[in-house]
Amino acid sequence: MAQVLVTRTYLPELAEYTALLEGIWQRGQVTNNGALVQELEGSLAPYHGTEQVLFAGNGTIALQLALRALDITGEVITTPYSYVASTTTILWEHCTPVHVDIDPVSFCLDPARIEAAITPRTQAILATHVYGLPCDVDAIADIAQRHGLKVIYDGAHAFGTTFRGRPLLSYGDISTCSFHATKIFHTVEGGSMACHDEETHRKLRLLRAFGHIKDDHFLAGINGKNSELHAAMGVVMLRHMPAILERRKAQWARYAEVLDGSGVQLARVPAGTDFNHAYFPVIMPTEAALHALLAELAKEDIHPRRYFFPSLTELPYLSAAGTCPVAEDIARRALCLPLYHVLENGTIDHIAARVRAHAR
Repeated sequence: MAQVLVTRTYLPELAEYTALLEGIWQRGQVTNNGALVQELEGSLAPYHGTEQVLFAGNGTIALQLALRALDITGEVITTPYSYVASTTTILWEHCTPVHVDIDPVSFCLDPARIEAAITPRTQAILATHVYGLPCDVDAIADIAQRHGLKVIYDGAHAFGTTFRGRPLLSYGDISTCSFHATKIFHTVEGGSMACHDEETHRKLRLLRAFGHIKDDHFLAGINGKNSELHAAMGVVMLRHMPAILERRKAQWARYAEVLDGSGVQLARVPAGTDFNHAYFPVIMPTEAALHALLAELAKEDIHPRRYFFPSLTELPYLSAAGTCPVAEDIARRALCLPLYHVLENGTIDHIAARVRAHAR
């Protein structure tokens, strides 16, 4: 069996990509809001539920600009179960992350625990749609409205998921996404920011491009732009998204079928969700079982990954360890199985059988 990684980047036919590169060479513009960036932003609108979408350098800078655009300077309630960027962007913007524990079924921020963490310095909630599964958007919106808080969704995994007929990326004051090469939709490196009012959109656009338009300077921005070459990959990738999503759905279903009744906890897709099937997490019964499974699969050159470990409360530069026991427990036992476009059913069955053997 050839090496099996947790994911492999989907790459279209080279000729399809280079056809767009030829246009870039003809126009001579490789960055600074070129034709393909504008085309991509327009084409992304249906996936974000708004025309006010901006293409960014990556998903991390998108989160930082979201915090800056909403003038967040105090405490931000956030999840400990996410990629580290959800917390480090808050730190980089000189705000204070306040970790609130997660729901053990959805893996997302538990709304029932949010209000107890609100203080006079709380200004925002930054929640992650973990594995592309929706947060409890209604409960979070209700809490935010009653306490005058902004809501930012880290939708790094959420591209292509809809909830109650709306793109998951359409919820919140600002929603961000990652288009990193490991994601189901990618631009090699990239990300997006989506909002629903013209003033926030204008501010995000300025923050992304040094804070000025030609010779008129409005605020202190940075370089959060992306290039025509990255936009070209996104334009091509969008052509393939229906087939990618369909293939991923079938692979996800195959894993779920083989692992049904195995004893491992699987992700539960909420009613009303058209899921993108971007990840296939399993929660092993113990951390020891997880390590034993990893060791056995490594001998066969199969490499799942611990998304997400450790719990962000246990980062060495923070002092919040022990405050979110559910997230800390799930983080020790969670493993994402290999899942990518060309992964064959036989390999899925083989990996699932190994999981079953360690789930007892």
